[in-house]
Amino acid sequence: MIQKINVLIVNQSVIDFCAALLAILMAVVEVDGNHMSPSSNWDQFVCHYWLSRISLWIFLLTSTYGIVLITLERYAAVIYPIWYKVRINPLMHKVAKMVT
Repeated sequence: MIQKINVLIVNQSVIDFCAALLAILMAVVEVDGNHMSPSSNWDQFVCHYWLSRISLWIFLLTSTYGIVLITLERYAAVIYPIWYKVRINPLMHKVAKMVT
């Protein structure tokens, strides 16, 4: 069973892995945009998602928000331990049960 904090850490690890893999692929794979056809669906996909690098930015922003969320969760657990135990702990247990 995944513990409550491990859900956030595993999620963060998966997002960071995907962002790193996508960054490596974008650095290695070169696409020549000069020979693209506006009528081709594949070329439209490559133009909108690969050449614009929007998917990489989405993963990087998600990673940043994940780190902030983990930091705030740990801050609340240390500074407000009673409130955290009463309010957040049951919520995290429900999330952990949904994931497993």
